[in-house]
Amino acid sequence: MQTFSLKPALFIAGLAVSVTAAAAAPKVPGLPPAAQQAMQQIIAPRISADVRFLSSDLLEGRGTGTRGGDIAADYIATQFALNGLKPAGDDGSFLQKVRFTGVTTEPDTTTAEFVTDKGEVTKLKYADDYVLNDETGKTSDNIDAPIVFVGFGIDAPEYHWDDFKGTDVKGKMLLLFVNEPESQDQAFFNGPALTYYGRWSYKYEEAARLGAAGVLIIHRTDLASYPWDVVRNSWTGEDVQLADDHAPKVEAASWIQLEQARKLFASAGLDLDAMYHAANQRDFKPIELPVHFKAHVDSKVRHFESSNVVGLLPGRDPGPPKQVVVYTAHYDHLGIVPGKGKDDIYNGAVDNGTGCGMLLELMRVYANGREKPPHPILFASVTAEEKGLLGSRYLGEHLPMPARDVALDLNYDAILPIGEPSSITATGAERTTVYPTLQKLAKVFGLAIEPDAKPGAGHYYRSDHFSFARVGVPAFSIGQGASFVGHPREWGVEQEEDYVAHHYHQPSDEWRPDMDFSGNVKLAQFGYALGWLVSEQKTPTGWVPGDEFEKARKAE
Repeated sequence: MQTFSLKPALFIAGLAVSVTAAAAAPKVPGLPPAAQQAMQQIIAPRISADVRFLSSDLLEGRGTGTRGGDIAADYIATQFALNGLKPAGDDGSFLQKVRFTGVTTEPDTTTAEFVTDKGEVTKLKYADDYVLNDETGKTSDNIDAPIVFVGFGIDAPEYHWDDFKGTDVKGKMLLLFVNEPESQDQAFFNGPALTYYGRWSYKYEEAARLGAAGVLIIHRTDLASYPWDVVRNSWTGEDVQLADDHAPKVEAASWIQLEQARKLFASAGLDLDAMYHAANQRDFKPIELPVHFKAHVDSKVRHFESSNVVGLLPGRDPGPPKQVVVYTAHYDHLGIVPGKGKDDIYNGAVDNGTGCGMLLELMRVYANGREKPPHPILFASVTAEEKGLLGSRYLGEHLPMPARDVALDLNYDAILPIGEPSSITATGAERTTVYPTLQKLAKVFGLAIEPDAKPGAGHYYRSDHFSFARVGVPAFSIGQGASFVGHPREWGVEQEEDYVAHHYHQPSDEWRPDMDFSGNVKLAQFGYALGWLVSEQKTPTGWVPGDEFEKARKAE
């Protein structure tokens, strides 16, 4: 179990050594000498020190709305204040309060079953056969609703696709597949790359807009890009919603295991594989099954607060903040999960202590540079990423300036401290007008740009930049690729796979003294240069024509 020693002499000595350990950075065309010099001051020991503190046992895994999470927010706010940022939170502070409602399904008293019109009953076992959360926040609820199969549950006019065909689904349970129709060409649902229509969150939102009682998402590992165990582990804990979100919600936000879905179709005289084929046809029409979904749901409900940490560095322009560049990284993790053995603290050193350490280092060098950028820089460390990007969603909808005045959001999330990369990922950057600048800068830094290895997994919609994209802000995350200096490419792939298999969302994601933060430095320097260049440019940023977020940008 990793701990953090608050010994002032050792801690100060470590920082004293760090100031002499500046990492080399390439000379970037268009970057002023003062900015070039500031970029050189991004150093590994300071990032390491921040990660070490934020992932210490003292912070108890930084759970949303917990003591440890609040300590992390206060620590980051203090760093903002020490470096002279302007508070951009509530009431002249660096903290933007976010109110949440947490709902935990009580498995011992929650029951569910399928009942055919002939009276045949199939009882379902919670967690093994299905998972269910009541998004409405009721402590107890009874559901009795007919089941309607609606294909993928998508209404996408721009792709001439409508799974509902005018069917009234009020009060019904929508049975549907995760993901989206199989791509017929590059223009159809963005080819192999998943759009938001394929995400489970869209399915719930669309069902609620149509007044449905709930949703049964059919799980298929190939379509979801993760096995049933991930569904079981993710959806049997607390489901958190924004308390101030007044959008309609479903009573039963559910997933159903594939074999149970197969049996459900069979009870109605239908074949699941045939139904999947039918769902991929444009002329598909909803099918009401002669089966009801019946459930009794008991939930434990709590109301709590957590905070985004937001600070603004004014630019040289004297007017209201315009062409703002935003840097983001979430500080929350999973907290303490009892019953996991000796160590039940999920420290989250990589996820996302690393992103926070890089954000703080970017903030320090921007704030202490001899020259300020042309336009303001907003630094935001957000809460509740692990609860469904909720902190960044709130920030995106409550920015301290209009979203149209934000030129770019650069996000950092879980950057492995394993050495210097020679390739990067920037999934979604190609959808923005910032991409040509990123491409030129990558060449300067000697970084190859890797395409998304699994475009069908929808990674773009799984990190905090997405919350900014939803309100029209050009946004993406910068990450390391699989190629590293001094290693074959296979080594980088193995390191990523090992982290995911043995440390991701595990108590073992801890700070270690042998971690090599040189790659974190390089990606922070890259982000610094990119942000400054975007701040310098005269042409407003945006989305490439036809992108799904272009409409939101124009609406602003």
